[in-house]
Amino acid sequence: MQLVVLRFLQGATSGTVAAATALVAVETPRQRVGWALGVVTSAVALGGAIGPVVGGLAGAAFGLRLVFLAGGVLLLISMIPVLIIVRESPLKPRDRSRPGMLALIKQRPGALPSLAILIGAQGLITVVNTATQQLIVLRLIEMLGRAASTVTGIAFGVAGLTNSVSAIGYTTVTRRIGYVNALTIASMFLAITIGVLVVAPNAVVVVIAVGGAGLLYGAVVPATAAMIGLETPIEAQSTVFGFNASAVAFGFFLGPLIGGGIAASSNVKDALAVTAGLAMLLAFVVAIGAREPSR
Repeated sequence: MQLVVLRFLQGATSGTVAAATALVAVETPRQRVGWALGVVTSAVALGGAIGPVVGGLAGAAFGLRLVFLAGGVLLLISMIPVLIIVRESPLKPRDRSRPGMLALIKQRPGALPSLAILIGAQGLITVVNTATQQLIVLRLIEMLGRAASTVTGIAFGVAGLTNSVSAIGYTTVTRRIGYVNALTIASMFLAITIGVLVVAPNAVVVVIAVGGAGLLYGAVVPATAAMIGLETPIEAQSTVFGFNASAVAFGFFLGPLIGGGIAASSNVKDALAVTAGLAMLLAFVVAIGAREPSR
C-alpha cells in the first residue's frame, strides 16, 4: 500500500516532460519547433530504453532500495543545469482585460477542434504503444518461454534507438509532404507493423517489427506535439500542453487495460489485432479531423 501511495505521489508531481515540452515550444523559433520537440521526444525515448536496462542490472547488483535512492539523486542533479542554463522569457503580469485561454484559442478559426483532435491523437497513440508493449512481452513468452527476457530486452532496446533516430529526423519528411500526411502514413504503417506481430513466425521477426514500430512511434509523437505547438497561441501553450499530458497519462492507464483485458479473455494475437485496429483508427482520425498547421 505504501508503494502504491508513493507511486501516486510520484505521478502527481512528475509533470516534467509536459513542462519541458511547453517550454521548448514557447522558446523555440516557430520554424524550428518541430525539430526541437523531436529532440525532446528522442531524449525521452532514449532514456526510456536505457533506464530499465540500467535499473535492472543495478537492482540485481545492489538491491532495489539503492536504485530508488540513485534515481532520486539523479533527478536532483538533472535539476541543476535546468536552473543554471535554461532561460525562460519573463512572465508578463496577467492583464485581466485580455481574453482567457479558451478565448485566445477561439480567435484562431478552427484551432479548437483541431487541438481536440490532436490531443485525442496523443492519447490514442499512447494507448496503442502501452498496449503493444505488454503484448510484445506476452508474445515472446509464448514463443520462447523463459528465454524471452533476453530477447525482450533486445527488442525494446532496438525500439528505443529507432525511436530516438526517428524523433530527430522526422522533420525531413514533414517538410516534404506536410504534418498531416506524414502522421497519417506513419500511423497506417504502425498498424501494419503491429499486425505483423500477430503473424510473426519467430522471435527475429518480432524484434524487427518492434524496431519498426519504434521508428514510426518516434515520428507520430513529436509530429503531433509540434502540430499542437503550432496551433496554440503562445500565451496558452503551457495550459494546452498540460491537457495533452493528461491525455497521455490517461493513455498510459487505458492501454494496458485494453491489451491485458483482451489477452486474458481471448488471446494475445487477438489483442494485438485490436491494437492494430486502434492504430488504423488513429490514421483515420488524423486524416479526417486534423489540419495542416501554418509554419
